[in-house]
Amino acid sequence: MSDLTKLTIAAARDAMRKGDTTSAEITQACLTAIDGADALGAFVHKTPDIALAQAKAADDRIKAGDAPAMCGIPLGIKDLFCTKGVPSQAASRILQGFKPEYESTVTTQLFDAGAVMLGKLNMDEFAMGSSNETSVYGNAINPWKVDDRDLTPGGSSGGSASAVAADLCLAATGTDTGGSIRQPAAFTGITGLKPTYGRVSRWGIVAFASSLDQAGPMTKDVRDCAIMLQAMCGHDPKDSTSADLPVPNFEAALTGDIRGKTIGIPREYRLDGMPAEIAKLWDDGTAMLRDAGAKVVDISLPHTKYALPAYYVIAPAEASSNLARYDGVRFGHRAKLNAGDGITQMYENTRAEGFGAEVQRRVMVGTYVLSAGFYDAYYNRARKVRTLIKKDFDDAFAAGVDAILTPATPSAAFGIGEMADADPIKMYLNDVFTVTVNLAGLPGIAVPTGRDAQGLPLGLQLIGKPWEEAELLNVAYCLENAAGFVAKPAKWW
Repeated sequence: MSDLTKLTIAAARDAMRKGDTTSAEITQACLTAIDGADALGAFVHKTPDIALAQAKAADDRIKAGDAPAMCGIPLGIKDLFCTKGVPSQAASRILQGFKPEYESTVTTQLFDAGAVMLGKLNMDEFAMGSSNETSVYGNAINPWKVDDRDLTPGGSSGGSASAVAADLCLAATGTDTGGSIRQPAAFTGITGLKPTYGRVSRWGIVAFASSLDQAGPMTKDVRDCAIMLQAMCGHDPKDSTSADLPVPNFEAALTGDIRGKTIGIPREYRLDGMPAEIAKLWDDGTAMLRDAGAKVVDISLPHTKYALPAYYVIAPAEASSNLARYDGVRFGHRAKLNAGDGITQMYENTRAEGFGAEVQRRVMVGTYVLSAGFYDAYYNRARKVRTLIKKDFDDAFAAGVDAILTPATPSAAFGIGEMADADPIKMYLNDVFTVTVNLAGLPGIAVPTGRDAQGLPLGLQLIGKPWEEAELLNVAYCLENAAGFVAKPAKWW
């Protein structure tokens, strides 16, 4: 079988069970592709020995008839997930040399299901960024290219998006704190799902903002998202925020029939100055769902305009608390000290050397909003706004809306370096359509549905009811089929 790396999870699963190919063959094809794609900067720690051993074990399970859907599927793992004995740095210098003695719950479940780890993937440092330019490894690059410009794959899960779009792996894990799965998925023409907060365990994932972080699948299509999510989900007693709820059969929910469903179009998402191509993409997606039999209604989410400022108070506040543990004492980077320097100098020098500029900025902002005299003025006020944002969604769903359709990003992928030296607010605006989903704890999915004038992929976002990933995936499946987006980047790397 040719083009093994281009297979979807579903196609690879079926081919392996028919005996048309093996996990070892697909894995080797992926490893070869990865070795030839260093220019993309997607994989930062390759694990070929682990991958081939896991592939052999998967083939044995398949032959024995004991093979879950993910068995034998080669994956890339975002560097935010702790993987036993393998560097897990969160793309930060401060965790240089850190090899965990334990496995994250998500990777444990994937490996228990027979999935194969090809290596660790690039990302923004501690998941703080929208362009993968804050990584200690250097930026990952989007496999889509225009006029010989290197484009961002988005962030923070930029390496994951780049690797899946370039067919270096069949799928990848990502995390989403304010859009870090959905934005890079839209920038690279793949599908990315952020589940309901609590649906997937956060244990063993390096924390950014604990009330917002959520892991999810990044795949080539909606069906693959459903298959991979199934293996990632489940109650975890080690995570106090993990929901003890049954996990539906997400793939079985993909009927493509959305007749009678109600799709909400939030008027507040139609921003002043929205590019015409984004507005058209949204209108076209709305028409596709209407033509499929859904009822389309205008809705109001009145507190949307406060979401971005609230997010950039809450997320840095939680980051400043979570990152306080990285001080050079127990693990990771430790600054060299001069004679007579004490522990205070060690803390200060280690954190100054170990954290990049964006992480330092957010830690300082977070520490400020949590400080005496500003806690109520900023942090508590942002928490109250968060409650109002969640209520907006609750009211819409209570009124009969089954899913909400919005743009995924305000533009197509931009060039590496184009925003790096600008006002950071300009970079933060990339999250304008996605942060509300994290603040409300809802599931959201980005689906590629079109291209801009330069041929770059554009995506739409669907937002679902809490714990209703199955219904959300089915609406996304219908949209995917209607849009028929099948373009792939031309290989240049």
